[in-house]
Amino acid sequence: MFDHYRYNGKKHFDINEASTHDTSLVKNREEAEFLLDKNNFEIDQLQQKLYAEKKEGVIFLFQAMDAAGKDGTIRAVLQCLSPHGVHEAAFKSPSSEDLSHDYLWRIEKEVPAKGEIAIFNRSHYEEVLIYRVKELWKNQANADRIKTGKIMEHRYEDIRNYEKYLWHNNVRVVKIFLHVSKDEQARRFLDRIEEPEKHWKFSAADYEERQYWDLYQEAFQDAINKTATKHCPWFVVPADHKWYMRYVVSEIILDTLKDMDPHYPQVSRERMSRFDEIRTALEKELGEGRKDGDKAREK
Repeated sequence: MFDHYRYNGKKHFDINEASTHDTSLVKNREEAEFLLDKNNFEIDQLQQKLYAEKKEGVIFLFQAMDAAGKDGTIRAVLQCLSPHGVHEAAFKSPSSEDLSHDYLWRIEKEVPAKGEIAIFNRSHYEEVLIYRVKELWKNQANADRIKTGKIMEHRYEDIRNYEKYLWHNNVRVVKIFLHVSKDEQARRFLDRIEEPEKHWKFSAADYEERQYWDLYQEAFQDAINKTATKHCPWFVVPADHKWYMRYVVSEIILDTLKDMDPHYPQVSRERMSRFDEIRTALEKELGEGRKDGDKAREK
């Protein structure tokens, strides 16, 4: 259904050819919103089974340019989930403690347990996006043996291997790039400036990042092409229409959970036998309680 948005290493991703405004999967906004509600119900049901089964975890990872709609999409699509077994990790600029460790150290702490869902609002991919665009390695201490010209190549390799490691250890990584156009980003920045209730969302730093637009586009393109694999694919979702973007993301999440195919655990015969004993004891308590109540009323 949405295979043309999926990149699993078999086809090249050209960011300039990928549409930011496609709405081809639905007829109109009303249909998209109806299907989103329907998908959310199914996602909730599957998440309950996933949490009960505790066989596999999953990371839904979101990357995007500023104002693409990560926060709103996460809220619209995943608010249906139970707080049990779900957590969101928002990866801002690394702290001094983070920088004193390897760059995957802070990521590893947020990897979900079996049966749980982790939502990554940004992720380890910042290390091949802003790290690359701003050449941040120039301001960090490295061992003399580290060849700075090879850092990006090694990070792509590290990420592929790390995600393969997670796959081999019962954790899926589903990577979603919300692809917004430069013009639409400008319109959303203007909304944040002009509408008082959105002022808190806007920072002058967001605007200043626009000067690096082309470099970020190249960085996203390379990151997707160099880390998309069969088991840890990228999905490039058109983000100019928020209603469509949220619907497509719900389809991706629902399809992933269906593929995981969780079930409520089967209860053993021994436990069922114990259940029968407990049922009999509880029914006896209730029966005696009813008798005591009848006697009290007779008095």
